[in-house]
Amino acid sequence: MKKKFVRKFAKEWVEAWNSHDLNKILSHYESDFEMSSPVIKDIAKESSGKLKGIDAVKSYWSKALKMNPKLHFEIKNIFIGTNSIVLEYEGHRGLSAETFTFNKNGKVIAASAHYESK
Repeated sequence: MKKKFVRKFAKEWVEAWNSHDLNKILSHYESDFEMSSPVIKDIAKESSGKLKGIDAVKSYWSKALKMNPKLHFEIKNIFIGTNSIVLEYEGHRGLSAETFTFNKNGKVIAASAHYESK
């Protein structure tokens, strides 16, 4: 992963979320990407905590944004892997980290959210 790409992705990702613009948020992801989060169990009522495909995730994120009208993220750290990154950020759930796996076109094919244990 090139640092320039990673920094650009992180900046655009957090700006998209902070704007609450679902189309901007989704622009970072492939249409068949998989999202994993313990919050999916509550909001999407999916017991596995996983959703596949942009339509399923769009519905989930739309509900999440409506439930959190003041949602705001602040990037704390960026960790770079081979074809993945981890963004550590502060949000309405406290300290969180999300792993993003990318394809060769620079789109996210899998993402997994993690939340601070309190």
